[in-house]
Amino acid sequence: MTISEKDLSNQRKSALTAGISLIIMTLASFFSYGFVHVNLVVQGDASVTFNNIVSSSNLFKGEILGWIIIMITDILVAWAFYVFLEPINQKLSLLGAWLRLTYSAILGISILNLIFVLLLTGNASDFPSIKIDQAQAFVMLFLDAFQWIWSMGLVVFGGHLLIVGYVALKSGIIPKVISILLLLASIGYMIIHLSKIFLPQYEGVITILNYVFTIPMIVGELGFGIWLLLRGRKLHKSV
Repeated sequence: MTISEKDLSNQRKSALTAGISLIIMTLASFFSYGFVHVNLVVQGDASVTFNNIVSSSNLFKGEILGWIIIMITDILVAWAFYVFLEPINQKLSLLGAWLRLTYSAILGISILNLIFVLLLTGNASDFPSIKIDQAQAFVMLFLDAFQWIWSMGLVVFGGHLLIVGYVALKSGIIPKVISILLLLASIGYMIIHLSKIFLPQYEGVITILNYVFTIPMIVGELGFGIWLLLRGRKLHKSV
């Protein structure tokens, strides 16, 4: 297909925006969830989790900041993917952008639960009527709510990746290995997080699914971002 100079310029700008945003998002995700969250939150132990957050308040604030950065970069990526993929398939690109924006909104709601946790653990004197064991129970409730709402959002995110992967596969310019990884990642996100929501009793199966889909879920979108930085900004008029 042939694209105009204006469209070509917009695609190059969107490729740069998407690539940088995805790399920032990946780093923020590794910090907020891969480092802070998994080390502070001990599933099934409200007392230890409460004390961990109280003693590492600044680290927990850093986690929240990281999630906010992730949400902002998600919005930027939604726009950038739409602009980059729009010449290939306008309708699907628009649907994909709306799905990612929907995911970003759901993520924002889930982040509110972490702010509630920060308030509960910040200063006990602010809540004189709440006993320590009640505060610990509320903290675990809000942390569980964060995880559950985020899982709902990741199902939507999987739908977004399904569309992006399909459009990328049909593009003729994006490497097929990246398109396939995006499609596999979309299936992984939807199956894993639907299972977490509706079949939490099958924890062992969910763990196995996480292992199976780890590589496409990590490498798929990040690989697309790196390709956009290295090759996406060097598009020709005829692609």
